[in-house]
Amino acid sequence: MTSLELAKEAVKILDGKKALNLKAIGIKDISVIADYFVLATGTSSTHVKSLSDEVEYKLKQVGLTPDHVDGYRSNSWVLLDYGNVMIHIFTAEAREFYNLDRLWQDGENIDISDIIEA
Repeated sequence: MTSLELAKEAVKILDGKKALNLKAIGIKDISVIADYFVLATGTSSTHVKSLSDEVEYKLKQVGLTPDHVDGYRSNSWVLLDYGNVMIHIFTAEAREFYNLDRLWQDGENIDISDIIEA
């Protein structure tokens, strides 16, 4: 699975669990830390954990496990690091505070409109 396919699969999984404000950003041309960031918002700390659990579970079924997980106990954000794809799941307050959307605005916005349900 390519890093773009992984990012899109993560978006699909998150959308299936009702994540809000989904976004995929290509950063490979501006950073060496990853090829893509996937950003998602959960409605509560419980929803954030549920979203991260679902992504881990579904990707493990296809043989992918995260290299690192951070923030799971924070109650406001979780980072799932799959090497070339980093999945950030926030509460609305944490997403506004960290503002990765603005920080990585020079990245390429990946069109995910064909993945997410209207």
